[in-house]
Amino acid sequence: MSRDQAIGVLLLVAAVLGIVIYGWIVFFTQWFLLLLQITGFVAVAAVLGVLGWIGYTLATTPPPKPIEEIEKELEEELKKIEEETGEQEAAEKKES
Repeated sequence: MSRDQAIGVLLLVAAVLGIVIYGWIVFFTQWFLLLLQITGFVAVAAVLGVLGWIGYTLATTPPPKPIEEIEKELEEELKKIEEETGEQEAAEKKES
């Protein structure tokens, strides 16, 4: 058995054991209400935390440049490259 398979089996056993223990606490002990409250709070807090993180990311990330501006920059760069290539060809012709 590889290391990854052993970790997989361990995770499977831990998950099944967690389900059994959680079910036992919910249905057969007096702590079920507290456990359900904690579970609900953690679930809601996780969803709202992700939502808040997405909002923060959107609020602090600068907007992308418009496509027209990017196209203009690319055309300018292409012209520079063509000019440099033309100058190099002219210099090569002078040398020969």
